[in-house]
Amino acid sequence: MTASGTALLAATAVHLGFQATVTVLVYPALARAGADRWPEAHRAHTRAITPLVALIYGGLVVAGCWALLTGPGPWTWVALAATAAAALVTAFAAAPAHQRLGAGHDPRRIAGLLRADRARLAAALVAASAAVIATA
Repeated sequence: MTASGTALLAATAVHLGFQATVTVLVYPALARAGADRWPEAHRAHTRAITPLVALIYGGLVVAGCWALLTGPGPWTWVALAATAAAALVTAFAAAPAHQRLGAGHDPRRIAGLLRADRARLAAALVAASAAVIATA
C-alpha cells in the first residue's frame, strides 16, 4: 500500500462518514424546521457546516492530487471520479440550493437538496469502496 493510496483511503473514508452523517441526521433535522424557524435554522446550519466542508473537501483535493502524481491504478481512478462527482453535485446542486434557501423556506427546494444529498452519499460510498479496493 502506497502512502498516497493510504491518504486517499483516509480522505474518502472521512468524507463518507461526514456525508452519511449529513444525509441521515443533519439534513433531515434541517428539513423539519418549519417556515417560522427556517431562517435561524438555516443560518446556524451554514455557519456550523461550512468549515467542515472546507476541511473535508480540501483533504480530498490534496489526497486526490497526490494519488494522481503517483500514477493511479484503475480503482484509484474510480475513487477519484466518484469524488469528483460528489464535488460536482455539491457545486452545481447543493450549494446553489442552499443559497436559494437562504432567502426563505421552500419545500420543493428542500426536497431537491435532499435528493442532491443522497447523490453525494452514493458518490462518497463508491469513492471509499474503490479506495479500499485500490489499496488492497
